[in-house]
Amino acid sequence: MPVLAPDAESETGIPKSPSEARRSEAMEELEHTCPQPRLTLTSPAPFADETSCQCQAPHEKLTIAQARLGTPVDRPVRVYADGIFDLFHSGHARALMQAKTLFPNSYLIVGVCSDDLTHKFKGFTVMNETERYEALRHCRYVDEVIRDAPWTLTPEFLEKHKIDFVAHDDIPYSSAGSDDVYKHIKEAGMFVPTQRTEGISTSDIITRIVRDYDVYARRNLQRGYTAKELNVSFINEKKYRFQNQVDKMKEKVKNVEEKSKEFVYKVEEKSHDLIQKWEEKSREFIGNFLELFGPDGAW
Repeated sequence: MPVLAPDAESETGIPKSPSEARRSEAMEELEHTCPQPRLTLTSPAPFADETSCQCQAPHEKLTIAQARLGTPVDRPVRVYADGIFDLFHSGHARALMQAKTLFPNSYLIVGVCSDDLTHKFKGFTVMNETERYEALRHCRYVDEVIRDAPWTLTPEFLEKHKIDFVAHDDIPYSSAGSDDVYKHIKEAGMFVPTQRTEGISTSDIITRIVRDYDVYARRNLQRGYTAKELNVSFINEKKYRFQNQVDKMKEKVKNVEEKSKEFVYKVEEKSHDLIQKWEEKSREFIGNFLELFGPDGAW
């Protein structure tokens, strides 16, 4: 971020000309017109090319300490987070929540890499780029989405989007021939770390699907998907459909057994009630009989 000199002297210490001083004062007097964080969640977050920051006021370079104290007061702190966000899950959402709440007044910009870039540097995705863009737009913590985000952040990109800080987990991210693609961001004092959520990741979810492939293939066949759509061979399709029929029969047998047990339980319960009532009536009958025909009875 360019930083204006605080006085009427140039960076070399040479006094500015009157015209330069007036131009500097005019820039300092400009009000910030940066987009503000979303307060009402009645629509998806906008794309950057629809609501790009056209603010002409200078964006002074901030330290992390200043931003945490609520500086500056006349504009939000612009925080950038990027990623692939395939199979958007709670781990992604928690990282964005951390990025959004780093400072008292944050405007969270999220960059999402395109399919071409992702497939080149990381691998094939489950969701296409449009689906991934839309997933981010509907996350409550996101104020703005940048489509086709760059793999490596250049000074020009940071300047264009007036980014103050970059948020990402602190694990060195080696890619595109670099040991850490965020190294230059860290050296510039613009990097703010977030914490990864253990036990959940896109790779973990894909591993579960691959591990239980047969279960999900059978599930989707039952739901009306064709073998062609699932890329299932003719033999496997017949096998899965047979297994589904077997499972249905097992379920029916299980239901019959449960109903039979319930019926037997009800019969036993009713029999117990009948026997108890019969015993009570028997005592009553014997008592009445003794009152009539016993030694002291009426007869």
